[in-house]
Amino acid sequence: MSHTPESALAAHLIALQHRPIVQATRDRLAQAMLDWFTAGWAAMATPGAAALRDLAATSLPGRGPAQVFGGEPLQPLAAGFANAGIGHLREIDDAHRAAMLHPGVVAISPVLALAAAEPMSMRRAADAIIAGYEVALRVGEVLGARHAASFHATATAGAVGAAAASAVALGLPQEQLHHAMGIAATQSAGLWQLVDDEAHESKSLHPAFAVRNGMMAAWAAQSGFPGARAFVTGRRGLHALLNGDGPLAALDGELDAPERLNTVTIKAWPCCAQLFTPLDATREIMDAHCPSAEDIASVDVVIFPHALKIAGVHWPAKPAETPFCLRYVVATLLTEGRLGIDHMEAPDLHSPALLALAERVRVATDDEFQRAFPQKRPSRVTVTMKDGRNFSAVRELRRGDPEDPFDWHQLQLRMRAFAPAMTDAQAALLTRWCAAFGDATRDDAQCLPLTELFGR
Repeated sequence: MSHTPESALAAHLIALQHRPIVQATRDRLAQAMLDWFTAGWAAMATPGAAALRDLAATSLPGRGPAQVFGGEPLQPLAAGFANAGIGHLREIDDAHRAAMLHPGVVAISPVLALAAAEPMSMRRAADAIIAGYEVALRVGEVLGARHAASFHATATAGAVGAAAASAVALGLPQEQLHHAMGIAATQSAGLWQLVDDEAHESKSLHPAFAVRNGMMAAWAAQSGFPGARAFVTGRRGLHALLNGDGPLAALDGELDAPERLNTVTIKAWPCCAQLFTPLDATREIMDAHCPSAEDIASVDVVIFPHALKIAGVHWPAKPAETPFCLRYVVATLLTEGRLGIDHMEAPDLHSPALLALAERVRVATDDEFQRAFPQKRPSRVTVTMKDGRNFSAVRELRRGDPEDPFDWHQLQLRMRAFAPAMTDAQAALLTRWCAAFGDATRDDAQCLPLTELFGR
């Protein structure tokens, strides 16, 4: 077998399975699980979730053992597909600065679907999820910002991550693991043209298809099908053909560093993560100065240009566009004093007060801010009052980034805020189940996703 960065990555995933998982990574895994369930619970009663469940059951028919958010259990492939899509609907699933994708939905969804179908230890499930994060994020970092401007990396790099997670969950040896990632890479896709054509409702299909393709790639490798070896670095690999401009060294460099799972952002706001720093800056101004919306003369937002390539809706015409409209989220926060799930699901887009303030929100870009992207997401918000006072705040990092993380208690409060229909008993059960991933004494126990965890 020739040595390539891809083969080194496959070997790294095998090696991780034979090492103790350090406590910091265990704790971060438990947080990732709680975030994944929060995203699924927050969306499972929406029409989009119903459509995803129907699509999964129609295209992959047959009742099965794998639980689905808010629906009947399905076969693993259907459940993985549906849960990945449902978990992405609310735009609250975890994110990553350098990779510019949502790793949890592609790493966790296939593993829990497979765990329902055949016995799997907690340690095997943990290794599989960690592998999914490791691969999706490393590949996303290699593909870089130029790729992310044209392609949804959750769909492209995410498919390879889903394959890695599925392959480790199935216990595939190194060579088949490598083949699985190579097969998935040839099936990865996800064009941002859907945003240009106002098809935002279909964005959730990107992680859904990534998980479907990743699971199928792992089964194909298990059945003996070969995959592309240099699926990222080859002459016709992902980096060359999908506008890659990130560092190739991210694929197999610093393999002794903490797992990529530890570098993920848990989202503080229910919208596109490109808009978080202006929201954080606005919140900082509100906390310090309490500006009344009707007394605001103007709001000037300066942001890095890449943000508007994805979240550039001028004013939403439908709920699906609200998470991608900077004027809407900033004006809503200033007018309502908060920005919640309800503002995304049932927005009053014709509110006179909201429209009046939104007309006074001016958006500009700064090339200097862009040069800091993607490692930072700089923005500046300046609120000018009608009496001439002005308040300004600059944010480079986001609440929930690794440098400013949520703690376990804050994540539980976040879960209840984003999933208000959850009862105290359901929240307690879910929290205990996720926390078990942080306990090394549970490694040999069976990972069995309970029906109650999925709102049934």
